[in-house]
Amino acid sequence: MRQIKYREAIDEATRQAMAKDERIIVLGVGVDDAKGIFGTTRGAFEQFGSARVFDTPLSEAALTGMCVGAGLRGLHPLLVHARNDFLLLTMDQIVNNAAKWRYMCGGKLRVPLTIRAIVGRGWGQAAQHSQSLQALFAHVPGLAVIMPATPADAKGLLMTALSMDSPVICLEHRWLYEKSGPVPEDPYYIPLGQAGVVREGSDVTIVAVSHMVLEAVQAAEALAADGIQAEILDVRSLRPLDSDSIARSVAKTGRLVIADTGWKSFGVSAEIAARIGEALFGRLKAPIRRVALPDVPTPASSALEQVYYPGPREIAAAARRCLEVALPEESAERPAPARPRDFHGPF
Repeated sequence: MRQIKYREAIDEATRQAMAKDERIIVLGVGVDDAKGIFGTTRGAFEQFGSARVFDTPLSEAALTGMCVGAGLRGLHPLLVHARNDFLLLTMDQIVNNAAKWRYMCGGKLRVPLTIRAIVGRGWGQAAQHSQSLQALFAHVPGLAVIMPATPADAKGLLMTALSMDSPVICLEHRWLYEKSGPVPEDPYYIPLGQAGVVREGSDVTIVAVSHMVLEAVQAAEALAADGIQAEILDVRSLRPLDSDSIARSVAKTGRLVIADTGWKSFGVSAEIAARIGEALFGRLKAPIRRVALPDVPTPASSALEQVYYPGPREIAAAARRCLEVALPEESAERPAPARPRDFHGPF
């Protein structure tokens, strides 16, 4: 099967969905410029032109409100926000309007709306430009939240979102855009609420979110060198969450590590831990471990950034603690994370 990049998979999904459904429009700041939001909207603009792919003024709340109205009137807007941090400016439109119209109208009105937003980290973008806010949106009934980690999932999940008649928020980690993987050329759809098994194992379950899936794979390789077989599940969809698949895996291994890109307190890792604790408390062989961001804003300093973000080392250490295996001797100096070579900034 051919290999394409994550950003190319998003662009292909957008083009194929637009070709199938003429109601879909793409809008947002920069969607029609030369760079096309990391290249994710460039192909759609070239194929469909400014009638269906167009730039907008910079007013997040107004744009989102306009898209809610467009959805109510029969269109399916694909709204691109270059940073998920600025979705905070849209909360009234997303939470009080997009998520609730169907319920307030007894199902007679729907809001087909897909919102793409970038989340993640990078070269000192600090407290206001690198947040991972998925827990805020996953908390709201009426919203679906997806976080694809691979090119294949990016295409399949976005195709599904663009076929739905309800609001979906697609959060994309900025370090994933240049990652390559096998992606079918024909359109296909991945159901929401269906986790993916990345790696099978019998000793410990690692449930990972977004870019942490890649970190979990590295951790599993290190654990395998010590004879520990970790099973990795990629949640793919936060709301709906595939609790059943997670429970089946934990029932097999008896141990659970959750790796999330967001803050540890009151976040996705806490929700998953609560669900498994309620369902499988008597079958757990060890306390559930969580690997997530500390409860402080993201630092601007690159030195502090290196100790702020958890990675494979922290995931592997959490798994070893579940198994009561001694941690390997490590130097006090923590290695710097390997940034994507092609990553140069938000646009």
